[in-house]
Amino acid sequence: MLIYLAGPLFSEAERRFNRRLTGRLEGLGFRVFLPQRDGVEREKPPYSAMSPEERRHATFHLDKTKIWEAEVFLFVLDGRVPDEGACVELGLAYCHKELGQADKLLVGLQTDSRAAFLGSKLNPMVRVPLQYVCDDEEALLRVLNEHRSRVEG
Repeated sequence: MLIYLAGPLFSEAERRFNRRLTGRLEGLGFRVFLPQRDGVEREKPPYSAMSPEERRHATFHLDKTKIWEAEVFLFVLDGRVPDEGACVELGLAYCHKELGQADKLLVGLQTDSRAAFLGSKLNPMVRVPLQYVCDDEEALLRVLNEHRSRVEG
């Protein structure tokens, strides 16, 4: 089962968290597309020969393809507000689910206690498409394993 892991990936702390979570998921038998590891990297061929504009297009199209291939879209929601690129990715995943891949699971992981909205930690445009928002990794793993059992089962 392929998981697309979306979320912030620009600070060392964010990248370290994403790598650790990916390792844990892969250790449980999930395949993970981690954009910071598996996506467009400007210093690696063929992307190193591209202009910045070409790399932007390559990033968008590769990530879109992997979002559509994935059976699970996992959104790390931590931060003052959710990562804007991952919000767009959630929109792509939601549309794909609605237009034909009904078994796709859209799940969030939000361990951050900060709330950007009164009475809610998330904007409804982010919260509503997510089938689950887990407060910790153990709850996330339960949701993922239940989904895997239901789909592969």
